[in-house]
Amino acid sequence: MARTPTVPAPQFPPASAAASGKGADCIRLRGVRQNNLKGIDLDLPLRELVVITGLSGSGKSSLAFETLYAEGQRRYIETFTPYARQFFDRMDKPAADRIENIPPAIAIEQRNTVRTTRSTIGTMTEICDHMKVLWPHIAELRCPTCGGPVRRESPQTVWGDVEAHTPNGEVLVTFDLPLSTKIPLHEQLTILTQQGFQRVLAADRVVRCDEFPAPATGTPLDRLTVVADRVRLAPENRSRFIEACEQAYRFGSRRLAVRSIQSDGGRGGSGAPRWFSEGFHCAPCDRTFKEPTPSLFSYNNPVGACPHCKGFGRIIGIDPNLALPDRSKTLAEGVVKPWQTATGKECQDDMTRAARKAGVPMH
Repeated sequence: MARTPTVPAPQFPPASAAASGKGADCIRLRGVRQNNLKGIDLDLPLRELVVITGLSGSGKSSLAFETLYAEGQRRYIETFTPYARQFFDRMDKPAADRIENIPPAIAIEQRNTVRTTRSTIGTMTEICDHMKVLWPHIAELRCPTCGGPVRRESPQTVWGDVEAHTPNGEVLVTFDLPLSTKIPLHEQLTILTQQGFQRVLAADRVVRCDEFPAPATGTPLDRLTVVADRVRLAPENRSRFIEACEQAYRFGSRRLAVRSIQSDGGRGGSGAPRWFSEGFHCAPCDRTFKEPTPSLFSYNNPVGACPHCKGFGRIIGIDPNLALPDRSKTLAEGVVKPWQTATGKECQDDMTRAARKAGVPMH
């Protein structure tokens, strides 16, 4: 079976060559005498696609596989411990005077060793296994509703973000607390006070829990906006702000809001909230997303496979233009082309019987 010559992957040039700066941008072959190669000298550029072509027997495979790949594999395996080397099938050292700047190599043969439509170069070389572990760490999730980035926002992240937008300002760290329909409101406010929270927001104004106004008749209250702390954004208050965020995350189901103070005498009001979330949650849109995992980036896994093609990369369907190429024909004349063959004649006969029974004219 023919094999496609593949040059080594352009990575990891030797430290000595990189330090000297001589020839570090190419693989240098000198006096290669492998098989029918007669002492050739050749420079192959790194980080470029190199194609080796020629007549049958001219030495393409000897150069690509038995020289470049063999030497790259041999040097890579030599970096392992003697114990680990015994488990590898190593190729013989190629016949050459000198080979410089050779990186670790991967060889892909032109044959399908695994008879499955899901096999690709990435799966056969196991590159996909490494990439799907890398992608969850470098991927950036964006909310499809608002387009904003979705990421875990630690209290330290919240501090840096708020301080950049409201320098030397005063803010409220708040969280929403769902109310129970089985417990009276005043009892829930009492429990809240016992947990150390003294103030809540009512109509965007800060009030004490014992002064919270009763809701209007017919408008049941389903949640309270609790003030975790009121903090002035100064470097000496950083630890206090972070502690308030930790409390807000704990009692607010990993969500909190920071509101700027609009002082107008007395207790003052609060500005528009800026929402933050400790999980993979878009706080402004209130949408929760799954945490990225390696299976999400694998098309061979039901979690990451395309819902339309199921990870195969193609969809089997019917093209009406191919099934009915000549629409001037009638049903009796064979407008359905696939049914005019010996294997499709049974379908044509079934349609004829059904049309006769239903009174559909065939002509």
